[in-house]
Amino acid sequence: MRVRSRKGECWTCSLQNNRQRERKREQQTHSERVTLTHRDREAGTRSMFHRRLPEAVCVLSVCVCVCLAVAYEDDIEINFADSYFNEITEVDAPEVTPSTAPCGTPDLTKWEKIFTMLENSQMRENMLLQYTDEIIKVEMGSLRGEILRLVAQYGGSCGSAVEATGKRMALQLEAHLKETLEQHKIGGQTSAAGNSVENFHHLEALLQQLLSAVRTQSSRLSKLESSCLSGPAGAGIRMMTKNGFHLQGGEVTGHSQQEVTTKEAALDGVLAALQRVKEELEEVQKSSRQRYLPAGCEMALLFPMRSRRIYTAVIPAVPLSLSSFTVCMWVKPTTVSNKTVLFSYGNRRNPYEIQLLLAQTSALFTVGGEAHLVEERDVVNPGQWTHLCGAWSSGQGLATLWADGKKVASSPGVAEGHVLPDGGSVQLGQERNGCCGSAVAGFEEGFDPKLAFAGKMTGVNMWDSVLTEEEISQLALRQGQGCEQRGSMVAWGVTEMVPHGGAQFIH
Repeated sequence: MRVRSRKGECWTCSLQNNRQRERKREQQTHSERVTLTHRDREAGTRSMFHRRLPEAVCVLSVCVCVCLAVAYEDDIEINFADSYFNEITEVDAPEVTPSTAPCGTPDLTKWEKIFTMLENSQMRENMLLQYTDEIIKVEMGSLRGEILRLVAQYGGSCGSAVEATGKRMALQLEAHLKETLEQHKIGGQTSAAGNSVENFHHLEALLQQLLSAVRTQSSRLSKLESSCLSGPAGAGIRMMTKNGFHLQGGEVTGHSQQEVTTKEAALDGVLAALQRVKEELEEVQKSSRQRYLPAGCEMALLFPMRSRRIYTAVIPAVPLSLSSFTVCMWVKPTTVSNKTVLFSYGNRRNPYEIQLLLAQTSALFTVGGEAHLVEERDVVNPGQWTHLCGAWSSGQGLATLWADGKKVASSPGVAEGHVLPDGGSVQLGQERNGCCGSAVAGFEEGFDPKLAFAGKMTGVNMWDSVLTEEEISQLALRQGQGCEQRGSMVAWGVTEMVPHGGAQFIH
């Protein structure tokens, strides 16, 4: 609906003003009507006319406003619709954004699975060792308690038995002596003068028998005392019975003999149990010695399998230009089926300057190539720690091989007058071949997996001189501190050693 009006004045405002005037008139009219008393109808008609006049004026003004508004161009659009209407439009539901799939973990490779299995087996091994140590401590504590109770129970009886036995032996000897003297007196009184020599020989024989009996009884008494003092409680009683010593005169009753036999049987059972426990402990200790690192070493190199990619590069701090040397190490091979490289030094011209090798149960040592070989059989066992050393001197070309601190093989004329060239590379668990240059990425591709070492290695040292027999023997002590003796050229725990592939240091 459109309503036109003049500029500057709204018809609504005019209508409101008229209404206000009308209200004022009505109020005034009402007051006049109250005061009117005796007015005639004419006056009433006049007042009615006056009351209707404003309405007529208002309607007339509206018409005039409508007519005048046509002349103006301003259009005012009035929308009488409900302004509070809130229309909710139907909106299409938002599309669900598909969630991306979680990042999938790539499948483990064969080597990663093998390495994980090796780590888990190492953890299980450590747990078993700890459990074994705890069992040993508990068993030793219980055995000690049983032995103390046994000593407290039978120690007094053993001492009493020794004392009673000594007294009985003294009484028996005294009785035998008195009897012999009485026989001698009677024989002397009744014998003739011609029989004096025979009586003297008879008396001498009796005295020798008496002396022998005294020595025998004294020896048995010493054994009884030593058994009671040094052995388990009650062992002296068993010793006396086993030696066949029996008292005369019925001094030992059947009840006491039965009691001694019962105690002896109980002690025999305890000794048998202790012997079995001792054997089991020896087996456990032997197994533990094979698992622990030897010679006080705190770490070792683990070569988990035979692979061309698994080796350890050694980077000496000084060049290896030598006319004599000694190289030593502890090795524990997992398995050895053919030629296996432990230590190798070489360059492009000669990859086989120094090699310490294994083959089945044999150890081999070469200098300058395989033409100069020192070998000894049956010195290495898979699964057991073995200490190996190779020594060489250029003066006489004497090459010597040592196993577990003992010289097992030597050969003169090995690379006599030769000097090891520097600029080569040292590897553990593999040998350098002539196909490749320096040790760079991809160098392991030239390795032969059939020559790779699998097992553990520790205490790798190299000296620029030939060690003495005593020095090598000290290094090879399993319970010693050989790892504290470090080489002058390659020092275990000091010289940089870089594992490659799956090789790693373990504790």
